[in-house]
Amino acid sequence: MLKSVYPLYLNSVAQQPNANLAVTDKFTGEVAFHVAQADAATIDAAIRGAVEAAEPMARMASYERQAVLTHCVTRFTERFDELAYALCVEAGKPIKDSEGEVGRLIDTFRIAAEESVRMTGEVQSLDISARAKGYQGIWKRVPIGPCSFISPFNFPLNLAAHKIAPALAVGCPFVMKPASRTPLGAIIIGEVLAETDLPKGAFSILPASRDGADLFTTDDRLKLLSFTGSPDVGWDLKARCGKKKVVLELGGNAAVIVDADADLDDALERVIFGAFYQSGQSCIGVQRIIIHADVYDRFRDMLVARTKTLVAGDPKRHDTFIGPMIHVKEATRLETWINEAVTAGGTLLCGGNREGAMLAATLLEAVPAHTKIVTEEAFGPVAVLSRFTDFNAALAEVNASKFGLQAGVFTRDLFKMFDAWDHLVVGGVVINDVPSYRVDNMPYGGVKDSGLGREGVCFAMEDMTEIHNLVIRRPKEAP
Repeated sequence: MLKSVYPLYLNSVAQQPNANLAVTDKFTGEVAFHVAQADAATIDAAIRGAVEAAEPMARMASYERQAVLTHCVTRFTERFDELAYALCVEAGKPIKDSEGEVGRLIDTFRIAAEESVRMTGEVQSLDISARAKGYQGIWKRVPIGPCSFISPFNFPLNLAAHKIAPALAVGCPFVMKPASRTPLGAIIIGEVLAETDLPKGAFSILPASRDGADLFTTDDRLKLLSFTGSPDVGWDLKARCGKKKVVLELGGNAAVIVDADADLDDALERVIFGAFYQSGQSCIGVQRIIIHADVYDRFRDMLVARTKTLVAGDPKRHDTFIGPMIHVKEATRLETWINEAVTAGGTLLCGGNREGAMLAATLLEAVPAHTKIVTEEAFGPVAVLSRFTDFNAALAEVNASKFGLQAGVFTRDLFKMFDAWDHLVVGGVVINDVPSYRVDNMPYGGVKDSGLGREGVCFAMEDMTEIHNLVIRRPKEAP
């Protein structure tokens, strides 16, 4: 179903300068296919092409941009099974999760198609004092220009889509560096874009080594950098990116509060999903589970029993829930953190064992607050349980983190809902569900070490545009 060699896309055209990047099947560890890899000269040529494409992209009519995005929706739908299988192979993502991500890819491009014809401005009254009598203002949004996108391995389709689709909707050319471990999703998006009438240079999709990709960050011809990935890398890129606008979607160690009045059966299924879907490799995956003391023992036992039933193994099987982590070194890192937590006094409730890149779904309790499994981003199938008696103390525990992406609260109390919304220092609060929940048109992003800016198609479109103002003076002698 997959080809053995895939190209890169330079200035809207497929090119095969080499086949240097070997991409493995994350479950078997075998090389699944090879992809062309860009060097610095290729990246420079792509940026030059994006600069040349900026004006023709900006001149595209709204309906023309919409037609490109609608074509993508049609073609992604037609290639649904291929996209899901490719994602399952290159990311090790269970096939059900892979199919879900393809659905979100389609949703994201469909939303962008709808929003592409809703680029509006505003007529503004300027006569707020005598000196402005006879003046009127009008403003509109215009494309910011060539954009640089760097996408991660964990959602190779949808997180690429959240950069590409808004750029096309507003008329920005772009260069993209997909993650080297999972480049194929972005390459297939490139295949589909190459079928359209986009201007030459409108897009380049360039797998590249991290060491050779500095131009994505430092080149002043690029007007915006949108990066999704680890906090250490993201903040370093921001420090080196110069004057361009920056959007960062970084890490988290998301918490969910389960209050005493919660429907525990409902919360159980959602928390299990939030903690362990796609092997916990999500920046809004549930890592900290904060449970009211009155229901702690019962809910803990329910969680442990349910976790032990999760099927782990080959992600290509439809009954598999836990697949491999992205690489054995990441599974080994997390295994070390689990062992450190137990050594520090925590209790291992289930899981903790590793075989290659497969790490069993793991729950711990009574883990000291200073341990890495509590303070850092685990990014794997592990969660830590703690108990509370005072709701405000639970909110404070959620906030006792350098991250602030999303949080979940299971409660039936309206006032607690608003307390959580008012006091949690996170980008989003999800009531009666896990922080892992995201719809692709909502404003999504974090605070603190979790990043800057917001995704969600129309919000990303704002970042990729600038306000162009017009002031009109009406002379006194005019009729």
